[in-house]
Amino acid sequence: MLRIDVITLFPEVIEAGVSYSIVGRAREWGLVQIRALQLRDFASGKHQKTDDEPYGGGAGLVMKPEPIFKAVEACQPTQHTRIVLLEPQGKLYTQAIAQELSVQEHLILICGHYEGVDARVREHLATDVISIGDYVLTGGELPALIVIDSVVRLLPGAIHSPESLGQDSYADGLLGYPQYTRPEEFRGLRVPSVLLSGNHGAIARWRRQQQLRLTRALRPDLFARACLSREDLELLKEME
Repeated sequence: MLRIDVITLFPEVIEAGVSYSIVGRAREWGLVQIRALQLRDFASGKHQKTDDEPYGGGAGLVMKPEPIFKAVEACQPTQHTRIVLLEPQGKLYTQAIAQELSVQEHLILICGHYEGVDARVREHLATDVISIGDYVLTGGELPALIVIDSVVRLLPGAIHSPESLGQDSYADGLLGYPQYTRPEEFRGLRVPSVLLSGNHGAIARWRRQQQLRLTRALRPDLFARACLSREDLELLKEME
């Protein structure tokens, strides 16, 4: 069973976010154990301060190292535990990293806040530093929930239809293909005829072609890194 500990100033945000849908069911079924630890419980002093002014001056406050180190130690990490600091300076989070984290036994997620976290946490405590994108958030709780959701859904048994994981966007480095359902025609907009043909080979070929088309048009950065087969190249040639 995967164990995930989240160190946060707002444990209620984490608890609310992991109580529903796939993650909530995975907890009920015993596939994952998720615990949110209140960082203030590990801070010393009457006011349990978790932040202070930065050395050298500057605006804002910086999260102190002592409470974070103590909170991580309370989670009893082993040499195999991945200690993940969520902050903007981290490596961009991808499906490949989610896959990597999903096979671990224990994850500790540290939620940053304010102007950042004392650099000693990143340099001497965290095994991984992850960012979910090039934009600014109030804190690390939403990134932590994104990591949890993307990891838990990959656990064996978490999803009723495991084969659907292979059809997700990014599963093979490309965007997903367009999906349609009933009705066959809606306000003059029809479902592509190939999907109604019953020809599974033609459907698979069309779907792959659409993945290639959409990825090239919408995410040229992904397309440039994709490993394309000879059949993929033929499909691209057909489109041209």
